[in-house]
Amino acid sequence: GCNPLAETGRSKLQNQRAVLNQQILRAVRMRAGAENLLRATTNNKVREQVLLELSFVNSDLQILKEELEGLNISVEVYQNAEETFSIPLVPLGLKETKDVDFTLPLKDFILEHYSQDSSEYEDEIADLMDLRQACRTPSRDEAGIEMLISYFLQLGYVENRFFPPTRHIGVLFTWYDSFTGVPVCQQNLLLEKASVLFNVGALYTQIGTRCNRQTRAGLENAVDAFQKAAGVLSYLKETFTHTPSYDMSPAMLSVLVKMMLAQARECVFEQIGLSGIRNEFFTLVKMTQEVAKVGEVYMLLNTAMNQEPVKENIPYSWSKLAQIKSDHYKALAHYFIATILCDHELQPGDDEDEQEKALSQLCDYVPEGLMVLAVLKDKVQRKQLGKAHLRRALVHHEEALRVSGLCKKLRNIEVLQEVLTAAHKRSLLKYAQQETEDDFLSLIQAPEILPKTEHKIEAIAPQFSKVKVKDFFHKLGPLSVFSAKQRWTAPRTICFLPEAGELGFSLKGGSPVQVYCLDPLCFAASAGLKEGDYIVSLGGVDCKWLGVNEVLEKLKSVGKQPIELEVISCQDTAASLHSKSATYSMGMQKTYSLICLAMDEDKIDQSKKAPLKLPFLSWGTKNRQKAASTLCLPSAVAGSSQTKKKLSPFTLLNTESSLY
Repeated sequence: GCNPLAETGRSKLQNQRAVLNQQILRAVRMRAGAENLLRATTNNKVREQVLLELSFVNSDLQILKEELEGLNISVEVYQNAEETFSIPLVPLGLKETKDVDFTLPLKDFILEHYSQDSSEYEDEIADLMDLRQACRTPSRDEAGIEMLISYFLQLGYVENRFFPPTRHIGVLFTWYDSFTGVPVCQQNLLLEKASVLFNVGALYTQIGTRCNRQTRAGLENAVDAFQKAAGVLSYLKETFTHTPSYDMSPAMLSVLVKMMLAQARECVFEQIGLSGIRNEFFTLVKMTQEVAKVGEVYMLLNTAMNQEPVKENIPYSWSKLAQIKSDHYKALAHYFIATILCDHELQPGDDEDEQEKALSQLCDYVPEGLMVLAVLKDKVQRKQLGKAHLRRALVHHEEALRVSGLCKKLRNIEVLQEVLTAAHKRSLLKYAQQETEDDFLSLIQAPEILPKTEHKIEAIAPQFSKVKVKDFFHKLGPLSVFSAKQRWTAPRTICFLPEAGELGFSLKGGSPVQVYCLDPLCFAASAGLKEGDYIVSLGGVDCKWLGVNEVLEKLKSVGKQPIELEVISCQDTAASLHSKSATYSMGMQKTYSLICLAMDEDKIDQSKKAPLKLPFLSWGTKNRQKAASTLCLPSAVAGSSQTKKKLSPFTLLNTESSLY
């Protein structure tokens, strides 16, 4: 990864994001404590004081959220350093996380589950932790993408090796929401995998915004990056459907995919007009349809951003920027068709049918009293209809300028204001150049322009197979056998002397080899060898990765000497689920309250008496076994006659589903 202490613009933004995340966490905890006190107290004086404190905390949280939104709209930092005259593109910020120490949980699991000396795997565990740390500051290029994907694929190995489906091993992952700054804490590795994938998509967006949009190659790279970002986010939405984080909810990811494809479409239009737009009839027709398509996709994006539940968490300036771009590109479409009508007259050598067909396909209808062919032939009608389109263009330009002026964050982006102002002045100048005489045709309304494109833009699915990764814990053995789902006996040592050169058993399988057709009267069976045992060591040499032929060769090479094998027997994988699970996450939608998602408890015998005195938070062994997070929930209320479902004072919701 990059140097985390480097004073680049992007690293400064990420550092500010990390600081804001911590401030939001403290404020959310204060809010939760105040709400609990408000529910618990009956003293009016205390209630008044708590309500006053809550109002201050709410104000503080609102300010922090606005600061976080300011970081999300700091688009200038991510743009190309070259002088450009283009509307900025919006990247996604990387999700922040806390350090995770895999050392003790993985070493304990290796010793307990695999019955191996865990000290031999210290280097592998350190490599895993170093890779995770590097992924917090990836470089903004293909090397950074490859590193994030390699960690994501490595997590697949780690999940199969160390995370059994029946219990947690004590590794707590904490990731901060990219939009709200609220942390989500879980012992589920899926949160880690989903967050890494989100950062892959976010990094693609940063690469796309960094491309030089003044060159054809730069625009092609930008289109490719945004399509890949859309593909990763779409894959994330389809694969991880219950992520307890607002920025990775299906609704939010759908909007982000639309935004990436809209920005790719915008870059395609810039690529078409990069070499200049010739003032020629059919060229302008093509440009009109393409730019109308850009305006349409941004209009749909703006609509999606203003739907529940996305509206509460999407940065306000993003939705306004989508609205501005929709109006801006619609204005350009009307400007282009006005140029067609005002600057091009039907010449004797022109193909009337082709021009009539092209012009009729541009609009959804022809104004009443006009015919397309008549408009082409009549200079007055052409100019009047052209002026009507210019008036529509001016309306859209003025709306874009008005919206950008109302949004404080967008008002401060100089290049955006320059582009909008220049386009508005160009349309004003074009309108002023037309003849001023008016007649009844000046009252006609310009029709809407039908979008059409020859360039297909779609999400590009991630190609994980292109990144080659080696399992850090390869020494544990083939993953198909030596995984967290399988359980075996501890390795047993079998010493026997072959009888007349015969082993008394056969071998089958791949790696590791398995004993079958065991003669129950042979020396190996007498020494303790069983049908179906896996051979993991031969003569003190590890042979988990050896095939049947290789193991047989080693057995033959022993000759008449005693053979020493280490074998393991597969056990029944009886479910040993932890009885209770209490994961917690923190939500900040509307009220920014601390939310603890409590799992449903097993029913308890009503006749069982509750303990008389229990602390508010119990850190005892019994509760630790019942909790999936580091926060243990009280198991009973003192003095209650009936045992109820255990709820934390922080619990506002009781549901098994994830909160979005």
